[in-house]
Amino acid sequence: MSKLENKIPSPLVALMIGAAMFGFAKTQSAIAIDPHLHYAIAGLIALSAMFVAGSAMLAFRRAKTTINPVQIHAASSLVTGGIFRYTRNPMYVGLTTLLTAWAVCLAVPWTLPGPVVFALFTHRFQIIPEERVMGAKFGREYDDYCKRVRRWL
Repeated sequence: MSKLENKIPSPLVALMIGAAMFGFAKTQSAIAIDPHLHYAIAGLIALSAMFVAGSAMLAFRRAKTTINPVQIHAASSLVTGGIFRYTRNPMYVGLTTLLTAWAVCLAVPWTLPGPVVFALFTHRFQIIPEERVMGAKFGREYDDYCKRVRRWL
């Protein structure tokens, strides 16, 4: 297991990438687009991100299990309802979508790799280790769930 696996919370990684995107955007020219339009688009994308992540947090709360990916061993139940019927990782989908909204808000095309970097990092250092733990903890039930529901979307 890598030293990075399940050690750095994904929201912190998203924040760091978002800050890097902001810094990079300050060195580049933004695309000429009506500010109301790109802010409206960014806002709609951000709202959808918050809906997805919020739905996941609500589902975890209802199941009375942890939402902390650093404490995945503390998971007390396998959540498969609600938003989890469509994606196994709605909180990561939400964070990736929020970074996409940030890239649109910044209006600098070269910031678009930020959400991709976050998704790749999260896949390698959060999702894969979490899947190992969940598979060991919930066995066949988790395997069946993985066959029914996609990892991202």
